[in-house]
Amino acid sequence: YDTVINSLNDAGIEFVELGGVKPNPRLSLVNEGIKICRKNNIDFILAIGGGSVIDSAKAIAAGALYNGDVWDFFIKKAEIKTVLPIGVILTIAAAGSESSTSCVITNEQGNIKKGSGSQHYIPQFAIMNPELTYTLPPYQTAAGIIDIIAHVMERYFTNTKYVDFTDRLCEATMKSIIVNARIVMDTPNDYNARAQIMWAGTIAHNGLLNTGRQGDWASHHIQHAMAGIYDDMVHGAGLAVIFPAWMKYVFKHDIARFVQFAKRVWDVKGCDMSDEEIVFEGIKRYEQFAKSIGMPTTFKELNIPSDRIEEMAEKCGPDGNFVKLSVDDIIKIYKLAL
Repeated sequence: YDTVINSLNDAGIEFVELGGVKPNPRLSLVNEGIKICRKNNIDFILAIGGGSVIDSAKAIAAGALYNGDVWDFFIKKAEIKTVLPIGVILTIAAAGSESSTSCVITNEQGNIKKGSGSQHYIPQFAIMNPELTYTLPPYQTAAGIIDIIAHVMERYFTNTKYVDFTDRLCEATMKSIIVNARIVMDTPNDYNARAQIMWAGTIAHNGLLNTGRQGDWASHHIQHAMAGIYDDMVHGAGLAVIFPAWMKYVFKHDIARFVQFAKRVWDVKGCDMSDEEIVFEGIKRYEQFAKSIGMPTTFKELNIPSDRIEEMAEKCGPDGNFVKLSVDDIIKIYKLAL
């Protein structure tokens, strides 16, 4: 923080600060930022932090130049035409928002977490120094790692045919994260491992890995519905719970792809196993990996109750591209995660 402030002052750059960003970034803070921008004629926004900070900056950048309610962009009532330019100093490898077209915000009115997408959201630059992630708590580091893997998995599970090249890119990204995650959890100040994970976080969400293929995104949206209600939930931790449940529910839709995932990513040999046994061994190894770095894989471990499952499912609504999920399907996925 001091380094950035001193640098801005030395360069003679006038600035106004806005702190207070929380996990699952809030619409109320976004609206506060919009007011600050308009009052002070702000012409550039510098986001110093991770996904929640960057997404708050993106929403502020869009809302500052829009005459209506910025929430319009998240309920698809309006399309983003222009935004204030954004720069990023990244402090956690996780969301990939430093180079993505996406922005996710939580509206406290109704406890709804929604995303908005636009090419205009892509930051002008991102300063990515792995040393800035050394002091992260292990839980945050681990949650970021799961978030990165989830971004790849959302793209990996696709109905698009003849995508072996990008399949291999996805698999290599996931395997690299898995290897380096174990190093980082044991040695937080390992620059090279931190660098690999930070680079993977950007690649996982900058559009490269979904070239020519349609992703799913149901697991993200199912988690968003959870986080809208339980707003202190860390995104990656929620994904660690939802993704195994989603896989167990939908794998029969394309069992060959799940067998490929188990064999290529989790090194399941499967010589004397049925396809279904291979799939479940792959899911088991994913869960074991998540637990090994300190992530939950059930509602119980996440310390959230199960009494609002139907409400969460209704807020998520029909969803998914790999498999079209009804509200009832989403309820069943939540129950698998208990």
